[in-house]
Amino acid sequence: MNKVLIFTLLAVLLVSGGCRSRRVTRVDTERAIDLSGRWNDHDSRLVAEEMISDALNRPWLNRFTENSDRPPVVIVGDVRNRSHEHIDAETFIRNMEREFINSGLVRVVQSAEFREQMREERADQHEFANPETVAQWRRETGADYMLTGTMNSIVDQYRRDRVVYYQVNLELSDMETNEKVWIGEKQIRKTIRN
Repeated sequence: MNKVLIFTLLAVLLVSGGCRSRRVTRVDTERAIDLSGRWNDHDSRLVAEEMISDALNRPWLNRFTENSDRPPVVIVGDVRNRSHEHIDAETFIRNMEREFINSGLVRVVQSAEFREQMREERADQHEFANPETVAQWRRETGADYMLTGTMNSIVDQYRRDRVVYYQVNLELSDMETNEKVWIGEKQIRKTIRN
């Protein structure tokens, strides 16, 4: 009898615990919310905005536009995550591309992965689409510069306190000469108490 009573109480507790209500609140996407202390969407956006702004205010841009009489074309290459945690670099790359494009000062071309998809679609068009609407071959825009970088972190912890330091390094290189025309660095430091 005691076993049946204990089993019944456990079942009631499990069922009642599962019936708790969840509350979801929409918040402004510009507002920083840091629950875990890890790299998050706000860090990604903040670093992208600051670094691309810095890159666009350096001499390489004026030199190029004066010599070429057109805006430079940039491709955002790999940004390697060498930090202690999983960071989806794709979000950070998209944030940087957005900042470049929205500045109106540079043009941005697709990465290698997306170019392959577009080439497959172009080939498909040549086979099946109306010839008047087919995208032509050999009209792709080549990049003048490539942006690459790394994301690193250092964690310092003692008892309940932890400090996480992130450092993002980016380099913009000339595609013809391999010359580095801009180097940027941004740090974020977070303190976490458990």
